[in-house]
Amino acid sequence: MKAIRRLTVRPVLPDPLRPLSDLARNLRWSWHPETRDLFHSVDPECWTASGGDPVRLLGTVRPARLAELAEDRRFLRRLTAVADDLDHYMTGDRWYQAQSGRLPAAVAYFSPEFGITAALPQYSGGLGILAGDHLKAASDLGVPLVGVGLLYRHGYFRQSLSRDGWQQEHYPVLDPHELPLAPLKERDGTPAHVALALPGGRELRARVWLAQVGRVPLLLLDSDVEENDPGERGVTDRLYGGGSEHRLLQEMLLGIGGVRAVRTYCRITGHPAPEVFHTNEGHAGFLGLERIAELCDAGSDFGSALEAVRAGTVFTTHTPVPAGIDRFDRELVARHFGPDAELPRIEVERVLRLGMETYPGGEPNLFNMAVMGLRLAQRANGVSVLHGGVSRGMFAGLWPGFDADEVPITSVTNGVHAPTWVAPEVFRLGARQIGVQRAEDALAVGGSDRWDSVADIPDRDIWELRRTLRAQLVEEVRERLRASWRQRGAGTAELGWIDDALDPDVLTIGFARRVPSYKRLTLMLRDRERLTELLLHPERPIQIVVAGKAHPADDGGKRLVQELVRFADDARVRHRIVFLPDYGMAMAQKLYPGCDIWLNNPLRPLEACGTSGMKAALNGCLNLSVLDGWWDEWYQPDFGWAIPTADGAGTDPDRRDAIEADALYDLLEQRITPRFYERGASGLPDRWLEMVRRTLSLLGPKVLAGRMVREYVERLYTPAAEAHRAMDPDSAQGLAEWKARVRAAWPGVSVDHVETSAATASAELGTTLALRVRVKLGDLAPEDVEVQAVSGRVDSEDRITDAARTSLKPVGGPDLEGRWAYEGPLALDRTGPFGYTVRVLPAHRLLASGVETGLVAVPSGDLVEAAGLLMR
Repeated sequence: MKAIRRLTVRPVLPDPLRPLSDLARNLRWSWHPETRDLFHSVDPECWTASGGDPVRLLGTVRPARLAELAEDRRFLRRLTAVADDLDHYMTGDRWYQAQSGRLPAAVAYFSPEFGITAALPQYSGGLGILAGDHLKAASDLGVPLVGVGLLYRHGYFRQSLSRDGWQQEHYPVLDPHELPLAPLKERDGTPAHVALALPGGRELRARVWLAQVGRVPLLLLDSDVEENDPGERGVTDRLYGGGSEHRLLQEMLLGIGGVRAVRTYCRITGHPAPEVFHTNEGHAGFLGLERIAELCDAGSDFGSALEAVRAGTVFTTHTPVPAGIDRFDRELVARHFGPDAELPRIEVERVLRLGMETYPGGEPNLFNMAVMGLRLAQRANGVSVLHGGVSRGMFAGLWPGFDADEVPITSVTNGVHAPTWVAPEVFRLGARQIGVQRAEDALAVGGSDRWDSVADIPDRDIWELRRTLRAQLVEEVRERLRASWRQRGAGTAELGWIDDALDPDVLTIGFARRVPSYKRLTLMLRDRERLTELLLHPERPIQIVVAGKAHPADDGGKRLVQELVRFADDARVRHRIVFLPDYGMAMAQKLYPGCDIWLNNPLRPLEACGTSGMKAALNGCLNLSVLDGWWDEWYQPDFGWAIPTADGAGTDPDRRDAIEADALYDLLEQRITPRFYERGASGLPDRWLEMVRRTLSLLGPKVLAGRMVREYVERLYTPAAEAHRAMDPDSAQGLAEWKARVRAAWPGVSVDHVETSAATASAELGTTLALRVRVKLGDLAPEDVEVQAVSGRVDSEDRITDAARTSLKPVGGPDLEGRWAYEGPLALDRTGPFGYTVRVLPAHRLLASGVETGLVAVPSGDLVEAAGLLMR
């Protein structure tokens, strides 16, 4: 019979066991081995059945067992020790508290998804896992972060396969009361809510749930509340589901409702108010509008509020292609703002202008969330050095007149939270060398350039560790294969072959990620006979474990999954290549450590970062990847192999795939498998183990989320907090008025004359020329501008590369024609073709850079010809 109503019945813990509830509700257990071991010992069978979820465990363990544990002195001592350790972790000083200078009092971090643990399935892929790792690393470092997201009642989706290998989606309903969450409550005990105004006088209300991620509170907004109409209740139903209006409401709730939730949380708990707001991708971009509205309510005008909000905002883009950005119809956005809807104090036209694609090729009828994110943030970054360059090129139209390399988008390369992703066996091997505490600090905080202690671990220990992890993966794969084939309708008689699927002594390759077309899931199938020969080689076989989800609306991605599954179903090779459905964190934590090679073959440069290979590397797995994302930045032959790319403009996609697939097969045949199977005098693969050792010692410290968050603090959060503090109401108003005045006067700014002391078109290295420039400033004064000389080598088209910039100084007052003279030295510090130019930029003490306004004046074409600005 089916129940007509569902309730969550919570266990009543005996008083001595009450600390178990606090330990279960703090998600630090997801990366703290001692806490997980403690819960495992409560009831090993229930722990396994719960999927390693302490909240579910405590809801299913027998009362008699709890009573038994309440009398168990040894267990109670362990419980006290783990609870005390959590208390010390939560209250003691950490890296952040030891830093000098005025760091941000708090940082609010907004993301549409968070991958903290499999027990809280609120993620779809890399963006969410990165956000979860960011929160965990911030907790370990003591950074006062507040996370903000949405609570999706159906999460993303669970994936299974039909008999013929077609992806099928399932959306289980998640009950927040059965998750490691607690409702945020007002001081009178009532649930905390936020509300958004909708067109037609309607309202969207959302409850606020709290997930405690170590020291970091994560606020999750949930629209499935009785006060909402059915349509509004479904706003937070699924991650990345629904049509345009559904997505727009999700993003308004995340951004606008998220700021209101942060204010509510700070009011209730006394947490310091954030000085910095960090937008992880454009989905949360509306948070800037809500903060502008707050300041307008306090008496600021729109322009002043905009400057104040920009000063304290950081925007991170993860998208390397315009198609990956959320864009909404202009009229749809207009309908949800203004007098009859949300933020009635702000003119709708001002809202629309923030998201307009005003650059060449842009579509004026679309509202671009990334464009709004960049306009509302004074600091922006990509997520690898290569992706930063791609982003500068992609958004260069927002800063016309500047070369792409000057677009104010920097990069902070992603990292991964090592305590989450390093296998316990790997950690124990490291801790045996340097001690538990030092090993924990090395993984969580980082700070060193190399882990030299890895050199002291004997080869045999490393090789035994690798085989143990491989064998664990083999068992995991067989278990998942059986479940998948049963789900596909197979009977017991069909499953005997699974007992021999994979081999713990065979070179194992992993490939697991989302399945958009650019990641090329099926590139390995390009020459099936050649792949089959590699899989079945009599002396040097390989085996491949593949996993990944296609977006529910992406039939092309589903066809790629089906193509791979059908190949893997072939009886000739199915013991050597497998596809595992329902890729998620629980699977990943077994998959990364058990592989010898991590394969990544996207279309370069479409992988913004790609952190799965980082997680594999931390477990001694070598990377085999196209030079894209982080691998382009840190690849060395010591760490793995680079797949050559055929990314020339004249190469059609099919030919490119063929060339790169051939390169992949060649690497496997000629370099990788021989090295893995070759044995030295000790009977071990010495050359392979040396690569594993160097990956752990030299690459390991680079890929840490602790390193990433420290970079955010030092390079982005702290400058943003300083800019926020400097932007008091008077300063903000002054800056807004100054920008308006400069924009109005800029058509009158020009470079009128350029001359140097050079007598000829050649000079010796080390020579310093005297440069003299006359500029017209119109209605502006010298303190409003900076006049620069820009110099460096020139290419065949006379474009300056690797430019150096030198400020020129005004000399005297304006002449009779109103022109100002500027002078300065020009150092000829590079040999070969050399060139220079001059330009005028706006200058103000509150600008993050002279490029910020997008205004520049350069010499006219006629003046360039007359000045002879190139030296050869």
